[in-house]
Amino acid sequence: MKILVAISNVPDTTTKIQFSDNDTKFNTAGVTFVINPYDEWYALVRALEIKEAGKAEKVTIIHVGLADSEATIRKGLALGADDAVRVDAEGPDAFFVAEQVANYAKTNGYDLIMAGKETINYNGSSVGALIAGIIDLPFVSLATKLDIEGNKAIIEHEVDGGAQVVECELPLVLSAAKGMAEQRIPNMRGIMAARTKPLSVVAAIGGAPLTSIKSFTLSAGRTTCKMLTEDNLDELVNLLHTEAKVI
Repeated sequence: MKILVAISNVPDTTTKIQFSDNDTKFNTAGVTFVINPYDEWYALVRALEIKEAGKAEKVTIIHVGLADSEATIRKGLALGADDAVRVDAEGPDAFFVAEQVANYAKTNGYDLIMAGKETINYNGSSVGALIAGIIDLPFVSLATKLDIEGNKAIIEHEVDGGAQVVECELPLVLSAAKGMAEQRIPNMRGIMAARTKPLSVVAAIGGAPLTSIKSFTLSAGRTTCKMLTEDNLDELVNLLHTEAKVI
């Protein structure tokens, strides 16, 4: 069995967000980029655990991005992935990214395609489902547990009010959520080995992106909190009607 793990290159969570070009671009000056935590801690680490258990022969990571993202890719190799692929394109929207990953997965015959449930910069939660739709494969979202038994995957995933266990035949696509695995730190041996592991660069396919960014706006941040006593129910109802906002 071969596993393909899609990873994203995202700003570190401590990054101070700023925009440029009249608020149409994210300002990357001085920003440290990391592997998207959901991709790394849950999808990639669980894939490596499956391989270590003798249930997979190969784990490949794939990223849609430019050459400046290769340091992030090398970290994935340092964690234990066998090889990596970089699709040489900026990745302007979720469908474009999914199209690249789906094309590579289908062409190279991967049995399990994994990604984090979402990225921490856009939180779109759509790439996994789009990959499955393009290749016409089963898709399980928000997976918290994954076991492989022969040609079947036993997956536990979150649903409203609890969890559900499903059984799917391979190949399939899943998005990983918290609980799938525990974060790993690359050791020195892995870091050294990552320098010589294969990192292939392939050209992008497909047409123009389906969406475009018109502008970015920073969130308003925290506002003043109004405290009410437990016996002031009428005021609470009034504030919910007049001032509360649904986010």
